[in-house]
Amino acid sequence: MSLSVHIEKKLGNFSLKVDFETQGERLALLGLSGSGKSMTLKCIAGIETPDAGRIVLDGRVLFDSEKRINLPPQKRKVGYLFQNYALFPHMTVLQNLRVGAPKGTDLQAALVRFHLEGLGHLHPAQLSGGQQQRAALARILLNQPQCLLLDEPFSALDSHLALQMELELARMLEEFNGDILYVSHNSGEVRRLCDEVCVLFEGKSVERTTVSTLFSAPTTVAGARLAGFHNITEAERVDEHHVFCPQWGVTLRSAAEIPENCTAVAVKQLRPAVSGDENTAVGTCLGSTRDGSLFVLQSPGGGLWYAQTQGEICLPPDEILPLCERHL
Repeated sequence: MSLSVHIEKKLGNFSLKVDFETQGERLALLGLSGSGKSMTLKCIAGIETPDAGRIVLDGRVLFDSEKRINLPPQKRKVGYLFQNYALFPHMTVLQNLRVGAPKGTDLQAALVRFHLEGLGHLHPAQLSGGQQQRAALARILLNQPQCLLLDEPFSALDSHLALQMELELARMLEEFNGDILYVSHNSGEVRRLCDEVCVLFEGKSVERTTVSTLFSAPTTVAGARLAGFHNITEAERVDEHHVFCPQWGVTLRSAAEIPENCTAVAVKQLRPAVSGDENTAVGTCLGSTRDGSLFVLQSPGGGLWYAQTQGEICLPPDEILPLCERHL
């Protein structure tokens, strides 16, 4: 299976410009609220129409603005799991599963497969959140989609229930062989459920990489922030291994090569300085967390550092990541 998405859409003052491709993996669309994640899914599903671009699923053209191709949702073979699951409230579970299921589908077997046995006569309002999710996913998978779109399926749940449902969803998805797009702003969910990630920032895809790479060595400011890096600042390239950070008032040596288009750096971890260390500086402590595990330090340039220590600190060369704001 494969999915290719290259689309643009203008919505008032917001512009969506997304480019990515998949080859059967689980791809997360990771970004802050309002970054265009859900709109991207709606364009793929055919609920929204891009202004320009092309969407191709396993060799089938779903949308092509130049060739005036725009398949309706029911012909796209795309399954969309909405945040609220979108079950028909006036129908029973069994009736919901019957909607769109191929003729001859054994619905009783489907109830057993998705652990809904004994619930077929109930309406959605009578189900727990996990049961509603299983019913919605069962309805989608019975339609034999080639691609699954999961739109923040745990966003409205408390953390304990969300984790339970996440584990259950992961089990059910093991049986699906097509492409899976998972929309989230929760980095923990992405790390546990996905293989690769496309970072969206203000409507644009800015970084496409593996999940492990994003959380260890992001290449954009947006990616570093979403990966949980605290110490990020603007930077000016001095040479291939040095950058000047005006907000911090320091010049740093990086073990990694500094690209020409570097606009910022992130530091993975600040540690106490010892004799002979490079990239040392003293910050003024402005406060700390209540348990004393994290200190807020004002740098010589007036910017802030977040460190697990105070006094003279070291920004190790091998912990410095050059960042740029390239778009895919």
